[in-house]
Amino acid sequence: MTAHRQIHLAAFLNAGVQGTAGWRHPDAGDGYLTAGHYARIAQVLERGRFDFAFVPDALSVPRSLGDSFDPAVRWGSGTPRLDPVPVITIMASATTHLGVAATVSTGYHEPYHLAREFATIDHLTSGRSGWNVVTSFQDAEAQNFGQDALPPRPERYARAEEFLEVTTRLWDSWADDAIVADKETGVYGRPERVDAIDHDGAHFRVRGPLSVPRPPQGYPVIIQAGASESGRDFAARWADVIFCSHESLASAVAFSTDIRARAAAHGRDPGDLKILPAATPVIGRDTRDALARHEAFAGLVSVEAGLSRLAYHVNVDLTAYDIDGPLPSLEEVGVEGHYREVVEFAEREKLTVGEIGRWYGARTEGSMVGSAVDIADTMEEWVDAGAADGFMIQATHVPGSFEEFVAEVVPELQRRGLFRTEYDEGTLRDRLALARPARGEWRARRRGDAE
Repeated sequence: MTAHRQIHLAAFLNAGVQGTAGWRHPDAGDGYLTAGHYARIAQVLERGRFDFAFVPDALSVPRSLGDSFDPAVRWGSGTPRLDPVPVITIMASATTHLGVAATVSTGYHEPYHLAREFATIDHLTSGRSGWNVVTSFQDAEAQNFGQDALPPRPERYARAEEFLEVTTRLWDSWADDAIVADKETGVYGRPERVDAIDHDGAHFRVRGPLSVPRPPQGYPVIIQAGASESGRDFAARWADVIFCSHESLASAVAFSTDIRARAAAHGRDPGDLKILPAATPVIGRDTRDALARHEAFAGLVSVEAGLSRLAYHVNVDLTAYDIDGPLPSLEEVGVEGHYREVVEFAEREKLTVGEIGRWYGARTEGSMVGSAVDIADTMEEWVDAGAADGFMIQATHVPGSFEEFVAEVVPELQRRGLFRTEYDEGTLRDRLALARPARGEWRARRRGDAE
C-alpha cells in the first residue's frame, strides 16, 4: 500500500440547535442548553481521536429574510446560539486530549480581553485551545453594537489585522522564562522578561503587558474561514487552520493552490497551513441506504427554512427575488465562500431560488453520502489531490451523526493508515504538526512584512 500522510479531523458543532432540520431528526438530542450535552459530544469526539472541536458564533438573532427575526426563530436558522467560550471550556474539562476552538469576532471585542481569555484557556487545557477569527458578516450583529450596518469589508479586515497584531503582541509580552518561582530566594518572576506593548494604532490603544503568562502553545491555534480576496490574504498571513466549503473537488484544489501560493508570498511555509474543507457525511450500509437516509433528512427541510439559512449566511434579503426564478448576481454578500458554492451548484443544476432554498437547508457538504468505505474513499481522494489536509466534520444531527462517524468511518480511515489510532502527548499544535510560534513572530506576519 502507498504511504499516505495523516489526515486531520475536526468537528463543527453549533452551541445551539443543529441547522435548519437537524433538531427535527428523530435521533437528535435536545439538551443543547445543558453542560452534559457538550461534555457527551466532546467525549465521543475524543473516543474518535479527533484533533479538535470547533464552535462557531454570531452576535445576533438573524433577520435577513424580510428583515424579520421570525424565520430564524421559527426554523432554527442560526439561533438560538450560546456563548461558545464557556461551551468549549466545558468540552475541555470533559476530555484530556481533544482540542477546543471557538469563534470570537474582531469587530465587536477588544484585543486585551480576547488575549487574556484564550491565554487562560490554553493554560488550563495544557495547550489545547484555538481561536476562529471572524470579522462578522451580519448587519444584525452591527445593530447590537451601536452601528446601523457592518463597516465595509476592507475596513473590517484592516481592524482585524491590527487586532491580530495587538493580540499576538500581548501573548508575547511575557517571555517563556519570565516566571522563576524560586521559593528559596523569594524571586517569583523576572520583570526584565515582561514587556509593555505600548500599541497606539488606528483602532486600538493598548499599553500591556497581558496579565497572563505566555500560553503553552505560544499562540492558540488560529483558525480562519475567509473566502473573499481580503479574507484569503488575511488567512494566508495569520491562519494555522483554514476552514472552507466547496461544492466540487476542482474548486477545492483551486482554493488550496491559491491559499498556499499566498502564504509563500508572505514568507510562510505553505505546509504550515492546514486546510480543512467542510464535510457532512451521511453513512449507510451502502450507497442506496445512505441516499435513502439523506432523502429522509431532506424531507425535514422546508423551502422557507433553507432560504432563511442562506439569507443568514449571505446577509441578503432573499424575499426580494422571485422564488421561481434564478438566483441573481449579488455584489456584496456576508460569507462569500458559501455564496460562491451556491452559485456553482445552482448554475450546474439550473435551480430556482426556491429549489436552492430546499437544497441549502439539507446540504451535505463534500458529497460524502455512502458507506463508510465510500466516504473514506472520497476523503482519501481529496487529500491525495491536494485539496485538503483533513476535514471539518459537520453533523446532520447530534450526537448521533458524530457517534456514527466515530464508529464506522474512523476505523476505516485507521485501517488504511490515514488516521491515528492513539493520541500522542502534546498540544493541539503538536497534533496538527504546527510549529510553536517564536516570541515576536507577529513582526513577520504584520502586514506581510518579513523580520
